[in-house]
Amino acid sequence: MGGELGRRRFLELLGAGSGTALLAASLGSCARPGPGGADGRVLNFWTLDLAPKFNAYVLGLIAAWEGQNPGIRVRWTDVPWSSVERKLLAAVFARTAPDLVNLNPPFAANLASKGGLRDLTEVLPAGAAGAYLPAIWEAGRQGVGASAEQFAIPWYLTARISMANRRLLERAGYGAPPLQWSGVPAYAEAVRRRTGRYALFVTVVPDDSAELLEILVQMGVQLLDGQQRAAFNSPAGRRAFAFWSDLYRRGLLPREVVSQGYRRAIELYQSGDLAQVATGPDFLRNLQTNAPGIAAVTAPYVPLSGAGGEANVAVMNLVVPRQSALAAEATRFALFLTNGPNQLAFAEQARVLPSNQVALQQLEASLEAALGPAGAAAQPNGQDSLVLRARLLSAQTLRRARVLVPASPGVKRLQAIVYTQLQRAMLGQVDSDAALATAADEWNRYARARWG
Repeated sequence: MGGELGRRRFLELLGAGSGTALLAASLGSCARPGPGGADGRVLNFWTLDLAPKFNAYVLGLIAAWEGQNPGIRVRWTDVPWSSVERKLLAAVFARTAPDLVNLNPPFAANLASKGGLRDLTEVLPAGAAGAYLPAIWEAGRQGVGASAEQFAIPWYLTARISMANRRLLERAGYGAPPLQWSGVPAYAEAVRRRTGRYALFVTVVPDDSAELLEILVQMGVQLLDGQQRAAFNSPAGRRAFAFWSDLYRRGLLPREVVSQGYRRAIELYQSGDLAQVATGPDFLRNLQTNAPGIAAVTAPYVPLSGAGGEANVAVMNLVVPRQSALAAEATRFALFLTNGPNQLAFAEQARVLPSNQVALQQLEASLEAALGPAGAAAQPNGQDSLVLRARLLSAQTLRRARVLVPASPGVKRLQAIVYTQLQRAMLGQVDSDAALATAADEWNRYARARWG
């Protein structure tokens, strides 16, 4: 497999008939012996973009686990995010896949759907799921009922919140952004009319952020049914398509949402032309460097959601390739990496969120203590206080968060189809109901070709 195999081509290969057959044959082959010899006592572990910043953390954990598991050596490889799919596919075909690998959910789901990942149910100790946030653990399952397989152990998480320009909010007559999408039209109109700016930016560029798909789910839209057919051509889907088409046609969204991605939202916010942006707590630190004037009037708020109040969470998983001869050992190592103390330490160093329930409770307590009883940090720097408040709000968001768009095979194609048709409706090329129906027909043709 040459270096020219990029991410898009890789995903196409996973979805193509001949590629699927070849991949399934490779993934389904017998377990390989470990590189340390026939007894397989070297456990190969891959992570994504952790070196060199977190070398001390990862190497320390490896040394501690090796001390508890004599006779097994962990060989750690850190892989750039941009090349992990190509490298893992090449390793699969060469029968040298790692024993434990850190993957994002879409790619993990693609591998799991081809039989490329080990079902961990048989090697997980009883009660292992109880250590993790239930909704996050469930996101690592595939199938339903007794036949469901646990293909992933959750590691670290991120949850977006709203960062808003208090000055623009006040000029628009708002003390805080709306909590639900139903309040957005009036809010967007007030911001536009009273400030000349825009309230928010949600891209519909097909290969950019999945945020709009997540929003559709928050608005009550079921994307797919149990047979992977389109379920979104529904009353809720029609209302959602009309909602976004109307906002755009009324000039209440930036014109660039149909042509530019999430990066443009950041640019507009930093220039003072956007009232709010959905992002993580660390955005504040970047804002303090890039646009200190805007940072001074920025505050964190609860993220927008639907009537059910659910927020989205992004998950990074640990998975065991089917080829591994050390599935039990790799699973033990994954549970060690994701236990309470180790997740808490990583969350504090990397400023991410833990999937472990005890670690999350401890992180929240630590942030609350740092802020003090009045919600103001002990440090005199008000911007430090804002960052702590944002981190605490992001952590608290996990209590009502789940993976709104499950990482099912073909989800990027689904996004491209839905976004393309919504673009047509927003630009007035077709009415929103017709655009939605076309999207459903196009997805169903794809689903029949892929799954029969």
